[in-house]
Amino acid sequence: MQITKAGTTPSAKGPADYFTGSVRIDAPFQAQAPARVGGATVTFEPGARTAWHTHPLGQTLIVTAGLGWVQREGGAVEEIRPGDIVWFEPGERHWHGATDRTAMTHIAIAESQDGSPVTWLEQVSEDQYRGRA
Repeated sequence: MQITKAGTTPSAKGPADYFTGSVRIDAPFQAQAPARVGGATVTFEPGARTAWHTHPLGQTLIVTAGLGWVQREGGAVEEIRPGDIVWFEPGERHWHGATDRTAMTHIAIAESQDGSPVTWLEQVSEDQYRGRA
């Protein structure tokens, strides 16, 4: 058993290569092999979001605070609220983040395949973010 005490891992800023806007990553976790699961609590300030990306074995988001938007390629931008759980299929191209006026926090959980839980792609444009593209 391993317990990571709250406050023992410093917050990190979401890297600009993978995020637009102000994003904070807290309490990242990664299971020891042979387990493959990992994740973190991620907070997006208003207007902040991920770049387009995929996960080889899928991703689960559990919204804990605020109001956010998610979109899968070819789909509409959809609203997410605390208590909502979002599942992205393996390989499904998508993005997620806060709305333009409200911050959003979620727990993100994904499994690694061949040592990687995610493939990062291009940034989400303003038109895509606002559902106009």
